[in-house]
Amino acid sequence: MTNLVTPENYQQLLDEKVTRTMALFNQFDVKELAIYPSPKTHYRMRAEFRIWHNGDDLHHIMFDKVNKKRIYINDFPVATKIINQAMQLIVPLIKYNHLLRYKLFQIDYLSTLSNQLLISLVYHKKLDDDWTTEANKLRTELIKKGLDVHIIGRASNQKICLEHDYIDEQLNILGKKYTYRQVENSFTQPNATINIAMLSWAINATKEFSGDLLELYCGNGNFSIALAQNFKRVLATEIAKSSVKAAQYNIAVNKIENLKIIRLSAEELTQAINNEREFNRLKGICLSDYQCNTVLVDPPRSGLDINTLKMIAKYQNIIYISCNPLTLQENLNYLTQTHHIQKMAFFDQFPYTDHLECAVVLYKTC
Repeated sequence: MTNLVTPENYQQLLDEKVTRTMALFNQFDVKELAIYPSPKTHYRMRAEFRIWHNGDDLHHIMFDKVNKKRIYINDFPVATKIINQAMQLIVPLIKYNHLLRYKLFQIDYLSTLSNQLLISLVYHKKLDDDWTTEANKLRTELIKKGLDVHIIGRASNQKICLEHDYIDEQLNILGKKYTYRQVENSFTQPNATINIAMLSWAINATKEFSGDLLELYCGNGNFSIALAQNFKRVLATEIAKSSVKAAQYNIAVNKIENLKIIRLSAEELTQAINNEREFNRLKGICLSDYQCNTVLVDPPRSGLDINTLKMIAKYQNIIYISCNPLTLQENLNYLTQTHHIQKMAFFDQFPYTDHLECAVVLYKTC
């Protein structure tokens, strides 16, 4: 990859990344490939910084991956404008406040396109009522500066929320507005513009599908809520309790009536489908009632285990969203024994890095 990492060179960097990634899939018959570029700046919805104390000064810092040296971050063009605004405002407000700055070692920011912001202050000390009083004053000052902000204090085995620990994103997807609750310290899509592109692509790719949809690794319902319009019913699984709770809220607020979320891992669902185990969490749900012709998977970087691969290979249509092209390639070696790649798309979730989000639609041939 070229060493010129600037917005002016974005297209060149993306082209190089696409070429390298596509080489992984040359062995497959990919007839339709779509490329979705990211905004060149202000695309990242969340950011985490260590805090460096230098006398009376405080600095947001990151560490160079090669030489491990600290880098002062005065502004962060890859992050949303509201995160950059908060970075500039928060340091002067806490640098001379002993209760807020003492043993503060990290600040995390989570933002939305709807301009809501969640700030987590992370400490190496126990937080008390005095800290809460000062943190509320900090929030009041940030609100006066025009920020729609919530603050969380974190320490070892401790979490203090000033009001609540979530923000609500609003996405316009193919002319329809969706609300997604995003909970602090839970997975959320890091690039909202690319997320809109992924959801739009998935909706269009499944318009002609029939029957029910099964989704594994559904998170806060990101895909299942948007895709519910294309299916008779949707059954989605997620293991993280906070994500399941957010998904249930998102189902209600978006008035989705044909979607159910169950708290199971992909491995547990495979065991349930194969009648190897019974789960109390499936009480009231009869898996055999669902006529799932389509399965959607969005696994972690490690990809799918062999048992889950065997399970999804039984479905007519497979939608595979991958954050790791290498494990996607490995999984496709198995899945293309029974399925053919109908569509493929690359989404530049992380510009200026080697990472590229991939999506594949496969249909059963045997």
